Amino acid sequence: MKLTRIAFPVLLLCLANAWADTTPLTYDRISLAVTAGEDVENDTLISLMYAQKEGNDPSLLATEVNRVIKSAIEMAKGESAVKIQTMEYNTSPVYRSQVLSGWRVRQSIRLESRDAAALSNLIGRLQADLGVGSISYAVSPERRRGAENELVKSAIADFRQRADMVTEQMGRSGYRLVQMNVNTSGLGPMPVARSSRGMMMAAEAPPPALEAGTRRVEVRVDGTIELKP
Repeated sequence: MKLTRIAFPVLLLCLANAWADTTPLTYDRISLAVTAGEDVENDTLISLMYAQKEGNDPSLLATEVNRVIKSAIEMAKGESAVKIQTMEYNTSPVYRSQVLSGWRVRQSIRLESRDAAALSNLIGRLQADLGVGSISYAVSPERRRGAENELVKSAIADFRQRADMVTEQMGRSGYRLVQMNVNTSGLGPMPVARSSRGMMMAAEAPPPALEAGTRRVEVRVDGTIELKP
């Protein structure tokens, strides 16, 4: 029993020493963060348009909405620079004074193009039958990726410069990089205009006046350095 009582604390001491030998020291570590940003010109115009009908017969309403959307798709296909995508389709009851008075059928289409003039003109023509849900500008993935790549280079250079400055101010001979994270800001489309105009218009509407503007693209680099003794 005496041997057991002596061996147990010795074993704990040995384990503690082994843990200390394998656990890396983490003192003299400093966390840094830098951000680089640039205003990038929007190059993609996006519009959501819709066909909507109300009445008492959902089947007839659906037929009319389908006809209008099909016609709009055919017209949009005539513009090679414009991408078109059909969106949500829904049928919903219409209540007035808590009493069912009819039905509403609606379907939307999404139009996208880097040729703003072509899409703007198409929107004007489609407004004879379609309502405009929204018009927005965005930065294309290719342009955003190119801007982000340059900003990553700039941010990393700023991070290294700041790490060098901290090392010098702390009176150390150098540092090693422990970890680094590179994060880019996600960008959604920028709203430009929204319309609630009736769908059936007397004549073709004039193209909307639009200005692309810019979007802010930012890259954040943060990390940890360990100063050399």
